[in-house]
Amino acid sequence: MKSWWTVLLITLFSCTKEVKIDIPGYQNQLVVDGIIETGGNPIVLLSQSANIYETSDLAAYISRFVYDANLSVIHGNDTFPLTLFTIPELPIESQKKVAEMLRLDWNEALLLPIKVYSSTVLIAEASHSYTLKISHQGKSYQGTTYLPTPTPLDTIYWKPETNQYGYSWAKLSDPAQQFDAYKWEVKRLNIFNGEPIDDIYKRGFGGFFSDQFFNGQTIEFSYENPLKRKDTTHLKEFKRMYRLGDSVVVKFSKMDQQVFSFYDKKYAQLNSASSPFSTPINVPSNIPGLLGVWAGFSPCYDTLYCVE
Repeated sequence: MKSWWTVLLITLFSCTKEVKIDIPGYQNQLVVDGIIETGGNPIVLLSQSANIYETSDLAAYISRFVYDANLSVIHGNDTFPLTLFTIPELPIESQKKVAEMLRLDWNEALLLPIKVYSSTVLIAEASHSYTLKISHQGKSYQGTTYLPTPTPLDTIYWKPETNQYGYSWAKLSDPAQQFDAYKWEVKRLNIFNGEPIDDIYKRGFGGFFSDQFFNGQTIEFSYENPLKRKDTTHLKEFKRMYRLGDSVVVKFSKMDQQVFSFYDKKYAQLNSASSPFSTPINVPSNIPGLLGVWAGFSPCYDTLYCVE
């Protein structure tokens, strides 16, 4: 019996082979974070990608921004050069948009020592395409985004869960026989300590969604309150709900399929990154050769009054 096991073990170990895997080294790439919205100016943040092993702090983040590129937006037969602005030099609505892109409060974004590519001449329109062209260190890149015709919500209402707190609900009739993708953002109009309680729009978990499972149908859905609990009288245990008496602007935007694919996969990757069982996800860009996205949005607005 011993000799049989000995032969078996020798056979198994003699079949092993050392496998070497060549992991590609880090390659620096340009990263684009660009947005153009109906009624607004184009805004582009351009930076270099970061090695996962590099220092990660504010100074390193700021050092990666790129300011020696030539950018322009092409709309039809017109070309609009983009120039560099500090955030306080931008129009107020563009300042707020940068804060939303960086997921910072407006006053925090104003303090950042970074520059943004923009044009105060170009005002975007729905149902139009806009091409972003980038030239940097002898290489050129371009990508196009389309601003779809917006689809307004049928109705929006507040549904209380307690006497004082509840969620926002909406009804949407999705157009049939076409791809549609949406983004849900909110800000409150309430005044607290003499100032507006929210300066910018914010998006909660699941704020991007498509009509993959309800194309051409009418659906009702709810969303939590993603905003900071700045009103100290708003009870902490209900911070994800709206309060009786809140007035909330809902910004409901549409985007093209490439833009949705970028955000859908980006947030799927972020939400699964901590799991050892998650499947690696490649986040697609709509600008070949670069990382990031040139995103067009066409919003419509509704006001939610939290009353019974």
